[in-house]
Formats: sequence, C-alpha cells, structure tokens
Amino acid sequence: MPTPLSLAALDQLDAAVETPRYARAELAPGILHIGVGNFHRAHQQLYLDRLFNLGLDHDWGLIGAGVRPTDTAMRDRLARQDWLTTIVELDPEGLSARVIGPMVDFLEVDGAKLVQALADPAIRIVSLTITEGGYYIDAMTGGFDGTHPDIMGDVATPDAPKTVFGLLIAGLKARRAAGHPPFTVMTCDNLPENGHVARQAVEGLAALLDPDFAAWIGANVAFPNSMVDCITPATSDRERALVKERFGIEDAAPVVCEPFHQWVMEDNFPLGRPALEKVGVEFVEDVAPYELMKLRILNGGHAAIAYPSALLGHHFVHEAMADPDIRAWLVKLQKSEAIPTLGPIEGVDYGAYLDLIVSRFANPEVGDTIPRLCLDGSNRQPKFILPTVRQALKEGRPVDGLALEVAFWCRYCAAEDEAGRAIFVDDEAAAELKERALDAKSNPTAFLEYSRVFGDLAREAAFHDCFAAHLTDIWSRGARAVLADYLRN
Repeated sequence: MPTPLSLAALDQLDAAVETPRYARAELAPGILHIGVGNFHRAHQQLYLDRLFNLGLDHDWGLIGAGVRPTDTAMRDRLARQDWLTTIVELDPEGLSARVIGPMVDFLEVDGAKLVQALADPAIRIVSLTITEGGYYIDAMTGGFDGTHPDIMGDVATPDAPKTVFGLLIAGLKARRAAGHPPFTVMTCDNLPENGHVARQAVEGLAALLDPDFAAWIGANVAFPNSMVDCITPATSDRERALVKERFGIEDAAPVVCEPFHQWVMEDNFPLGRPALEKVGVEFVEDVAPYELMKLRILNGGHAAIAYPSALLGHHFVHEAMADPDIRAWLVKLQKSEAIPTLGPIEGVDYGAYLDLIVSRFANPEVGDTIPRLCLDGSNRQPKFILPTVRQALKEGRPVDGLALEVAFWCRYCAAEDEAGRAIFVDDEAAAELKERALDAKSNPTAFLEYSRVFGDLAREAAFHDCFAAHLTDIWSRGARAVLADYLRN
C-alpha cells in the first residue's frame, strides 16, 4: 500500500527515497514566495532543500503564498501533507525520488494576510514565479502597461490591492512605516532581465499610486536578475500514478522534472541571502548574457518546435524530437538565425549548449507535452521569439526561419490541426488570436496587426513579406512540405 506523504510518515518511506536530513522545527522563515507551482518546487525549493541538508542557513525557510484561486487549490493539497513535495528526477539512466521540505507554511489566499507577512522583518527575500505574462509589459514599448485593467483596479482601490505588485507595494509601505528595511524582490520567471522587469512593474504601479514612494523604492529596493532552467512538466494523473506505483508515495501534488538544473544570479541582496553557491547556484556580476542564451536557445527552441509539432499531431515533446524534420528545423533555425544574435560568453560554447538542449528535449522520461509548450503564446512569443526578430532586423540578418516560426503559430491559432482535429488554444487572447488567424488565411497582415503582441513589426517589410509567404504556403501545402522546403534551402 502506498504511504500518504506527511512529516510523520517520512521514516516509513522506501530507503531509496531521499528525505530531509533536517527537522522542520529547525527552520525559521526568511523567504516568502508567491506562486507555488511546479517549477518553483523543482527549482528554488530543491536548491534550498539541498542547502538545508548540509546543515546550513536554517533561518532561510520558505513561506508560500498566492493571489489566484488556483493557489488555494495548491495550498489545500500541500496542507494535507505538511507542505512536503515529492520530486522525481526523470533521468533516462534511472528515475530517482526525493521528498523535500523547505516550505514551513503556506498563507491563505488573502491580501491582508499577505501584506502582514510581507511586513514581517524576518522576511528578507520575496521571490516570484508568476509566469512570463504576469508582469504587465506593454508590447509596443517594452515598458510597464499602466493601462491594464488589473493595474487600474489597484489604482482605484489602493487600500485593497489585488495584483502581486500592489501587494508588494503595500508590504513595503508597511515595513517603512514600522522602521524595517525593505526586502529584496527576486523573480524566478523566464524573462530577459527579469529583475529589471519586476522593478519596472513595482515602480510603475507605485508611480501611479504615490510618486514619492516610487522614488523611495527605486533608491532602496533590490531586484537582482537571474536565469533559471529546469524543464518541469505539468502534474497529471500520470505523474501521481508514477510516484505511487514506482516509489510507494501517495502525493497529491508531486513534481517531475529533468535531472538538469541551472540557476545563475546577480549577488544583490542587501539583507543577506542563503549560501546557495554551496549547492550549485552561480553568482555572477552580469546575468544578461546567460539569460539571453537560455531564452533564445531553450525557450525559443521550445516555441519553434511547439506549433509545427501540434499541427502535425505530435503530443509529447520527445516524440516530436524523434521526427527528423522537427529536429532538423530546430537545429537549423538556432544555428542560422538565433545563435548569431548572441554575444560571446567566456567559457560557453553555443554549439555544445544547443546539443545539450536537443538531448534534453528528446528525453523520453520527461513526458513533456506539446500542448504545454503551445500555451500562452500571446505572452511567450513577445518574450522568446520577437526580440530575436527585432535584433536580427536591426543588424541586417536573415529572418526567414523566424518568420516561419510565427507563421506556424498563426496557423496553430486557427484552432485546427492538419488532420482536421480541433486544437484547444490555451491563451488568454485565444478568441482574438483565432479571429485574426482565420482572417490571415486571405490577408496575412491581419495577424501581424495585433499590436499587443507584435508592436510595429507589421511595418517591417523584410519580416512581413517572409511571414506572409510562409503562411500562405502552410495553408496551401501543409506544415510538412513547408518544413521540407526550409530544410532544403
């Protein structure tokens, strides 16, 4: 019989399952994390667990928090198992499991309670995984979108904020009023210069609420940049069954991930930080080259394979990578158009990094899905693909393959694959994307004129004309034929 996960049951688990070598009672909170999803637990919590197992920095325990209804569901699942999580690393050489326990509490989803916790001087770092689309970025300018309805809602009700950034501002105000120094804001989301993006969101909203306080934030709050990397699929019944049947653990919210983990970060923590360098975190002066490498090769690579794979009927990422055309498309696009936009990094071989990415995507144990890679394209394309397009155009480089990637996305947004099967487009803008994608069948410009995503790219003739030609070709001859032509040229 599987053992329900709990603190009391840790000594009943199979000896092959690694468990915490520290007692929960030994931990005191120092970090508050907003957005307790799979990636956070497979990444930040895993690094903390490793550090605590060394007997170090037990005053950096973690409190979870959230602002969405789905966060309540996650809290309920984890509460029943004392905030513990089973992590399964999907190594093709052999799966392994460990139970981690660096989270000491998980707040109820309640704005007032979150602000109260943010005001606690024991909390010295507030970390975030709120998705790439959660930072209110204006696609036209790259700056803060102060006109977004969520932001306007916080401006209208400043004493009862709903957004993460409104709550952070309220917590910082409470700390200043009590004479406590501000916490560091550490984002772990996949964004170029993610610390700067978090800063512009906090300061941008603060400027609308209280310009003087916005200036205080600018002068006193640290927002270190970081690059985070670990492929972490969504949890389904498949993963829960794996944990139960393979390792004898009944876990309502296990996490499976690849065995590769990377975290590169600026060392800018005025109130101190855990000694994460002892468990593999790289602290560097400038994260930007590393994060750009990852965003353009890994995240951009995911975007590149996602949409043609969906049109061709692939469900799992490793199945798509076994398709010679998909694999060759990824490699050619990266080598010919994405990697040439990257500057050198001392000690980094981009070709070797691409080979590593290809092998990670092809790992059959991960079970990552094409639908996961396809979701939220209206937020991900402007982060992972379109900046590469803009830089290539600025430098006079080719954009034929990048335009083809966008054409595949447009065809996907029509919500039907090439076999006539319906596609569920999981995107907050799905309705408008579908309408524009169908209009683009006869008028390709209709898709590029979605300025919230593309800004002014519709006016860039080199990109527009390639996109239009590719989209027309995909509709008339199909994704496979268009891929084959691209690979022959």
